[in-house]
Amino acid sequence: MLNGPNLNLLGERDPDQYGKETLQDIENSLKEAYPDIDFIFLQSNHEGDLIDAIHSVRSGTIDGLLANWGGFTHSSVAIHDALELINIPKVEVHLSNIHAREEFRERSITGKAMDGIITGFGINSYLLGTEALKQLSSK
Repeated sequence: MLNGPNLNLLGERDPDQYGKETLQDIENSLKEAYPDIDFIFLQSNHEGDLIDAIHSVRSGTIDGLLANWGGFTHSSVAIHDALELINIPKVEVHLSNIHAREEFRERSITGKAMDGIITGFGINSYLLGTEALKQLSSK
């Protein structure tokens, strides 16, 4: 699971928009709901770190990618291009409904290289995204 910029401040940053749960709360919820999955968690405020993590997926040891790219969703051609290089199920998630926010947030550059996007369900977006990955992996 990859998380982009400012998601390390969940619980503090605009809780009306993003909820009161921390990133650690989200990780704990995933581990509790899916004890059979070996999650690897990475959060970075640096685009290059996220791209390096995407490239590492090419080693063949990762079965699926769950990601919240944060602000990079709307701006990162580089992350989009890296995503096109990997052939595993990929699901993008967002805590808030990006289509109900500012106009610039409605567009997902990264989403064009993902299998699907789940947006607007708070912490449940991550749980629904994991369920979607399980379904995609079983095909």
